[in-house]
Amino acid sequence: MISDIVRNIAIIGGGPAGLRAAEVAAAQGVAVTLYDAKPSVGRKFLVAGKSGLNLTNSAEFEDFLAHYSGRDFPAVLWSSYLKAFDNYHLSEWASALGVDTFAASSGKVFPFSKKAAPLLRRWVLRLRDLGVQFRMKHQWIGLRKEEAGIALEFLKDDTRINVVYDAVILAMGGASWPQTGSTGSWVSILEKLKIEIVQLQSANCGWECDWTPGTRELVEGKPLQNLCVSAGEHTQTGELMVTRYGFEGTPLYALGSQLRNMESPAIEIDFKPTFTEERLIAKMESARRDFFKEAGLRWKLNETACAIIRQFHGEFDSAEALAKVVKCCRIPLTQARPIDEAISTSGGVAWRELDANLMLKQIPGVYCAGEMIDWEAPTGGFLLQGCFVTGNVAGAAATRI
Repeated sequence: MISDIVRNIAIIGGGPAGLRAAEVAAAQGVAVTLYDAKPSVGRKFLVAGKSGLNLTNSAEFEDFLAHYSGRDFPAVLWSSYLKAFDNYHLSEWASALGVDTFAASSGKVFPFSKKAAPLLRRWVLRLRDLGVQFRMKHQWIGLRKEEAGIALEFLKDDTRINVVYDAVILAMGGASWPQTGSTGSWVSILEKLKIEIVQLQSANCGWECDWTPGTRELVEGKPLQNLCVSAGEHTQTGELMVTRYGFEGTPLYALGSQLRNMESPAIEIDFKPTFTEERLIAKMESARRDFFKEAGLRWKLNETACAIIRQFHGEFDSAEALAKVVKCCRIPLTQARPIDEAISTSGGVAWRELDANLMLKQIPGVYCAGEMIDWEAPTGGFLLQGCFVTGNVAGAAATRI
């Protein structure tokens, strides 16, 4: 039986959730050892920061909360998690590390350098100062409950290592970007322990579309800007990039859960959201033919949009018909891109397996954090904030057994 006094905690996974859990637990004076299968921590964190580390978002609380979802998602509970460590707390945390942040016009919050490496270096130094021990190149292969605590088994250089801890926090990510260590190999281990796992699927990813060869030649690599993109009753604004296989872009990432739940996934694009259908028709004036050409001149409808509309809706014999489609162009999608191309994953440990402190009900003393749990959020700072939030909860709870 686990002691009422926690003496030592193991954390498996060196991403943002695991590192935050280590920081919170170590600050309580508990001995913390962090294990990772890779030679160093924070690899996915560094990859995410290559194009500018988007730490969080400046959105107000209710809007912020609305970006999170999952099967049986406990919105009220998540609200309490987020209030305990919200976007303001995260910015203050970075500032305490000597990394000041700013909010862009989009709401995204970045370090002034926009780089992840300086923040990660300072973070690891803080953890070492708190006494956190790092054990790299340790692949987790098993767990069991013993009288003395939680027994863990690792593989290091073909050698099996067995250790026992009072509490364990699992923070190994989903299954996206496997080269950084998020392979999803933990799924089979937990399933053998009879823990329910919601299937991992691609999230924050591109979606495929059946371009004709002619359309692909015209549209591949071209941006579509200032759009309203809808899936069912949900709408997002922003930019899409047309790719050889379909589309990429922030609006699609935010609509991913809706698209996955559609029997026949499709998006509807408003190519001219600042104009009403009536205004577009009026701008056509006396045009009676060559409507795509005239739309290019009078509506500034670019060639990429024209090619996409042509493929799925053909030619038009009136300005009215074209205006209707420009304001609501339905485009069928076939499937999400493969999971190893996705930015993140949906699915993971089912919420019914966890208590309010993110502890596994079936294995007291074992907690989960980060993308291992069945929640998802779009990029733009929401995804990374969620990893910090769950690490914060698990790190604090594991010290209070």
